[in-house]
Amino acid sequence: MANALRTFDADVGSAPMDMLSALFEARGWQCDVHSTEEISGKVKGSWATYQLRCIWRREDNVLQLLCLPDIRVSPEKRAPATDLLALVNEQMWLGHFELWSDGGMLLFRHAAMLGDEGLLSLTQAQALVETAIEECDRFYPAFQFVLWSDKSPKDALTSAMVDAAGEA
Repeated sequence: MANALRTFDADVGSAPMDMLSALFEARGWQCDVHSTEEISGKVKGSWATYQLRCIWRREDNVLQLLCLPDIRVSPEKRAPATDLLALVNEQMWLGHFELWSDGGMLLFRHAAMLGDEGLLSLTQAQALVETAIEECDRFYPAFQFVLWSDKSPKDALTSAMVDAAGEA
């Protein structure tokens, strides 16, 4: 494990932004710490470079993670993209995809309650970040099929899941 993470025990928590900053540094990902409540970075996935934003709500002890796959949905594609979102979200165990009404930006969002102490463990940090990237990678082709190939939402999801199942 890289130097940035050697000081962290995988099961002992730390301040969320400190832990996430160390994780990003250890992985060699671009990272900007905006405050003690917000950090952002860029991560190369299988299909695209994703922007990650992590926001810490101290008053609720909730860490929210947003992963933006840089997909904008034009007004004429909103209806099929929204239908696809519903189908995709049925497949999700953690987090969900949504479409921001302002600008049509697609994003993955997940929030984690960190308990009374408000600490984030290395194990939790890795799971949150890896889940966001994996889910964006898993469903990225489906969104592309709807937006660029004019497939129906159901066909796009089926095609994307078959393609993903074929990768090893």
